Amino acid sequence: MDDINLHYRFLNWRRRIREIREVRAVRYRGRMKRMLRDGDVFRYQGNSEEVGCFVAARPLSQRNRYFEVTIIDTGVRGMIAVGLVPQLYKLDHQPGWLPHSVAFHADDGKLYNGNTVGQQFGPKCCRGDRIGCGISQDSDDGQLTVFFTKNGKEVGSVDVPESLDVLYPAVGMHSLGEEVLLDLNAEWGPEDDDGQMIVDSHEEDWSRLHDVRVTGTLLEYTGKGKGNVDVGLAQARRPLSTRFHYYELEITDAGEKCYIALGLARRDYPKNRHPGWSRGSIAYHADDGKLFHGSGVGDPFGPCCLEGDTMGCGIMFPRDFSLDSGDEGDDLDFDVVPKPSQVQNNLYANNEEEEEEEEEEGGEQLEGRKVTVFFTRNGKVVGRREVSLPPGGFYPTIGMMSMGEKVRVDLHPLSG
Repeated sequence: MDDINLHYRFLNWRRRIREIREVRAVRYRGRMKRMLRDGDVFRYQGNSEEVGCFVAARPLSQRNRYFEVTIIDTGVRGMIAVGLVPQLYKLDHQPGWLPHSVAFHADDGKLYNGNTVGQQFGPKCCRGDRIGCGISQDSDDGQLTVFFTKNGKEVGSVDVPESLDVLYPAVGMHSLGEEVLLDLNAEWGPEDDDGQMIVDSHEEDWSRLHDVRVTGTLLEYTGKGKGNVDVGLAQARRPLSTRFHYYELEITDAGEKCYIALGLARRDYPKNRHPGWSRGSIAYHADDGKLFHGSGVGDPFGPCCLEGDTMGCGIMFPRDFSLDSGDEGDDLDFDVVPKPSQVQNNLYANNEEEEEEEEEEGGEQLEGRKVTVFFTRNGKVVGRREVSLPPGGFYPTIGMMSMGEKVRVDLHPLSG
């Protein structure tokens, strides 16, 4: 009897495997042009003047809401697109270029939504990166929320006026040597919950977020980016101290103009002013390499900073310094001697005279003890400036002002 049951279980198992393979074969039996398929691997076969495109045989559905593409080779230009298109989409166009299609493009990190002109959306992708595309569970009839991921982390989302079951997974390529691995059976879900936990944890590091969205350690500008009043500001919950005297950011996306500023500001700093522009603040600006100290006119200071660069800011406190904070929730020990660091040693070795701080606009000064503020770029000290510490201390403050700007922040890089 046991042998018979085992035999039937074996037959059912073989039948199930065959069904899975048949379903998989049907899904991969889509339409493609200027591509060569080898199993789940797709290679570009054009002359770099023609688009190669694959459209899956089945659309996304309630059961299959997500798929992924792993970049095996970026080829000459890495012009790989991942997105959703109608069933009869023109195969000589990249996904996202024509109406009723949307796609994330690896070469420029832009989102193309029914237009050949893309908008800043996420980071660029290269060999080994995994790009995902899916439809949110809470999408309503007549309106779908399409989201994209990179290496298991959500990049962003966009609402499209389409209904479920009409958008088909698509991959586009446009230069010699491009090669991808397509997984139409990828799953999405558990990592999303973990990411939410990370967001909640790191939001507690910031006391103020204006037109800035935080995702773990990533800060993203969400303002209009139209003018000087459209500043996105993020200010840390706690000021720099003798224990945590330095912080850094990495420019993960320079956006349209790289109007990114890293610096320090008083606690009540205006939310619509770039760090450094108003009194009680000092900042190093990435786009022009200038130092702004309580004025809208900056001084030449250091090199410009680009995507991939790391900017740092810290304070060299006098050795007998202590601060009576009185801030609620601030449990830092301000009398602890800081841990030796390369940045600190470099500064103490530099004995060059610094120019005296000029009077701030309107003649109004923020009285306080003198401290030395320094800035770094990619681990090397750019310069320093002696300033008056405002009442309550200096708070790490980051500003952004153009579309697509994103930075990754480490508030305690020298601790641990």
